Amino acid sequence: MHQSSRPGGYLLAAARVAWGAATLAAIVATFVDTASEGPVNPFNFFGYFTIQSNSLLVAVAIGAGLLGLLRPGPQPRWLVVSRSLATMCMVIVGLVYAVLLAPLGAAGGVPVAWANWVMHVAGPVLVALDWVIARDRGPLPWRIAWWQLAYPVVWTAVVLLRGATDGWVPYPFLNPQQGYATVLLYVVVIAAVFAVVSFTVVWWSRRWNRGLRG
Repeated sequence: MHQSSRPGGYLLAAARVAWGAATLAAIVATFVDTASEGPVNPFNFFGYFTIQSNSLLVAVAIGAGLLGLLRPGPQPRWLVVSRSLATMCMVIVGLVYAVLLAPLGAAGGVPVAWANWVMHVAGPVLVALDWVIARDRGPLPWRIAWWQLAYPVVWTAVVLLRGATDGWVPYPFLNPQQGYATVLLYVVVIAAVFAVVSFTVVWWSRRWNRGLRG
């Protein structure tokens, strides 16, 4: 069963728009809270992987939801690829928060409690459930799993460069003050997790043999 003109398809589309709006509200609330402490450096605020991933989620969720309301049915390939990337990123956001940040009491760039819950906990769970349950898409080629790894690679390179130059890092486990050997270990482990999640997301899309409109 896919989204085509069924009531459940419209409910799913509306839910995507609603969650995209809720995530946008969480990002805005976080920005306002940060601004209340002083001038906001946009390179720092949007340097957090959490903020970037949730911003991507806002665009993808609202876009997919509106398209689903206007034109129910299988989604075009570009949108499926975008959803795949957002799903990979959000799953990593949830895993990193649960394993590396929450145990340290670190907010991960989201000091507002309800916004933290939206972006670090509920968001990853709901996005993963959407990808697992919804069947309004076709299978993705395996090469997408490789291509979507380019984003975290570039993000990590920029973060490490900034850590070595101006000293700013978004997360404590990437702080060069603890030694580059330790940072490298974290990077290698997280990169492996990224690869596993990326290929799992693409593999799941291939469980149903539907054509994609490109």
